[in-house]
Amino acid sequence: MIKAILFDFGQTLVDSAAGFRTAEKEAETQIFESLNLESWPDFMSNYRRLRKAFHSQSDFSRRVLWQAVYSYYGREPDQESLLAAERAYWETVKSKTRLFPEARVVLAQLASAYRLALITNSQGQPASEKHRLALFPELAGSFEVIIVAGEAGLPPKPHPEPFLICLEKLGIAPAEAIYVGDDWRIDICGAQEVGIRPIWLQHHSVSRKWPLVETSVLIITSRAQLLDLGRVSMGCR
Repeated sequence: MIKAILFDFGQTLVDSAAGFRTAEKEAETQIFESLNLESWPDFMSNYRRLRKAFHSQSDFSRRVLWQAVYSYYGREPDQESLLAAERAYWETVKSKTRLFPEARVVLAQLASAYRLALITNSQGQPASEKHRLALFPELAGSFEVIIVAGEAGLPPKPHPEPFLICLEKLGIAPAEAIYVGDDWRIDICGAQEVGIRPIWLQHHSVSRKWPLVETSVLIITSRAQLLDLGRVSMGCR
């Protein structure tokens, strides 16, 4: 019997895609100009390769990434400038973060039948900086348990620990929970590893290349589909 529904945050309940695109483009341009390079395509190839390597380790610190980019080109950046650029990056992301239209209504309806919890990864900022979740206090109030993985010694998803801690706080078994997320590696594989049934949210309203994987995991294209958990629980597509 399903007792709790656990959610990812970014790109599951809120849409920050436009913010990330803008912030990334601004950062890339500033670093390229700072390094005084000639080939933009070569720079972007190296930047994307390094970014992919950090993301594969669930390390989303922009400052650490940018330090690696400078190091690749044999340069040492000013640390205060990196910190300032990182703050500006996340402020841009925050300013363009929007709640998906049906998220609030869906959470409210689910809360009448299930316990709700949130497991999100840290943004890689200093602990003093607030997670984007702080922009939506009414959303945060929907959750009985909130886990921000990647902070205070807690490893980020897809490591099992954030999922297990959430289950422990709720006092339920893995089989009594469903986890809803948009990222195959971080959310779906992470939940599966600890025995939580995942639901893969592939937004119909978001332009994105989803990984092509063979899977029996239930795929939904709208959060509203979660309101029919009888069908979900039976594992139907």
